Amino acid sequence: MPSFTPYIATTAGTVACAVAGSIASDPNSLYYKSLKKPDWNPPNQVFPIAWTALYTDIAATSGLVLSQLKQRGRKKDARAYSIALATNLVLNASWSYTFFRSHNMGLASLHAGVLAVSSADLVRRTATVSMPAAAALAPYAGWTGFATALSTKFWQLNK
Repeated sequence: MPSFTPYIATTAGTVACAVAGSIASDPNSLYYKSLKKPDWNPPNQVFPIAWTALYTDIAATSGLVLSQLKQRGRKKDARAYSIALATNLVLNASWSYTFFRSHNMGLASLHAGVLAVSSADLVRRTATVSMPAAAALAPYAGWTGFATALSTKFWQLNK
């Protein structure tokens, strides 16, 4: 019988990430409203919808991967995956502080790029265990790549 512990852990981690990131994010702030935005910037209401779907995806696919790794006795791989996931979630949540609180768009662009690389690595690690789970997680890497381009464009427009 599979253990639900990995799913509980990945859900708790993604919820903590979502809460921490949303505490720092303020698209209604005077700062954010004053920024020049590219024409392809999504409307503000897109972000909570996209992130809710992505966080759900991260929790489910990562829970599946960790469960399968543990069932297969691959404890070292499960630990390495857990560390990669935790690192990714910290990068994810802390981007909001870099952009919205520190107002450092150059650093936020770099930060987003590191997050995108971390997200792609998470998809790669997932693929070694389950290709369907990796395919399900791939939009997260795509979204963080898009976020990198968007952050960089914000920086260029508001230097």
